[in-house]
Amino acid sequence: MTTGRGESDTPLCATCGVEAAEPLPEVCPVCEDERQFVPTGGQEWTTVRALSASGRSLAIAEVEPGLHALRTEPRTGIGQTCYLATAPGAVTTASGTGAGASEADSGDSRADATSRRGGLLFDVPPFIDDAAVEAVAARGGVAAIVASHPHMYGLQLEWSRAFDDAPVFVSRIDADWVQRWGPAIRLYDGEAEPVPGIRVRQVGGHFPGSSVGLWRSPVDGGLVLLGSDSISPVARQGWVTFMRSFPNYLPLSARAVRMIASRVADLDVERIQGSFGQRTGSDGARAIAESAERYAEWVSGAYDDRI
Repeated sequence: MTTGRGESDTPLCATCGVEAAEPLPEVCPVCEDERQFVPTGGQEWTTVRALSASGRSLAIAEVEPGLHALRTEPRTGIGQTCYLATAPGAVTTASGTGAGASEADSGDSRADATSRRGGLLFDVPPFIDDAAVEAVAARGGVAAIVASHPHMYGLQLEWSRAFDDAPVFVSRIDADWVQRWGPAIRLYDGEAEPVPGIRVRQVGGHFPGSSVGLWRSPVDGGLVLLGSDSISPVARQGWVTFMRSFPNYLPLSARAVRMIASRVADLDVERIQGSFGQRTGSDGARAIAESAERYAEWVSGAYDDRI
């Protein structure tokens, strides 16, 4: 583990918090897409060094034993809550399909197997410094990194380098959204187990490769789904929602929502954690199934007579 992480000149988009490669594009491709936005004042870029100098910090809170929520304060980029899911004593074999060091050299190659200890960093903070790295290390460290979808890439390569080049698993179907490539990136399809006992599964919807994290509590054995923007808890307990774009209020079709629900229908989900600290405390599998059907009925016009 190296030090001086807050001194990096790595650029990132100030609006979405996704790290970028130089030369910088005129506009961040992630924000230019219809699911995100470019501020009315125009594109803004920042650097890891500038964020560190601004007094930002990483707040870490245990949401349940073995699962920690990470949030950059003050709010940075999208403002997402990220999760460190730990598997006590776990050793992961970081083998998989490696992506090249640049978009021009993105051919796949088999990575060497490397045993690592630590947990899964699911969704990635748009901030890093020595204090943040030390705090995460004190809670078991990072063996692998997965962003649920491109909006959550954050500083994924910076966090990887802070933990001995921990592998960064990226959904192959969304790989064109990666703005900064490095040898740590591994492309996966469908489902992966970046850390023994902790899986990620593609469910689509928000992005074609949008994925959820699957972690089982060591205390009560309950399956916790890290839903990010794919399956998102809402204000009313026991319900979730599904969207193509949250900031721009773009819905999904009835078919798409039912597809998402079907891709987790085999799971005994108990609890669901969302991208912004929201939570479904119990009976998650029922919440997903019933919410998907309610959503599908509304967008398909089943209740138009009530309007």
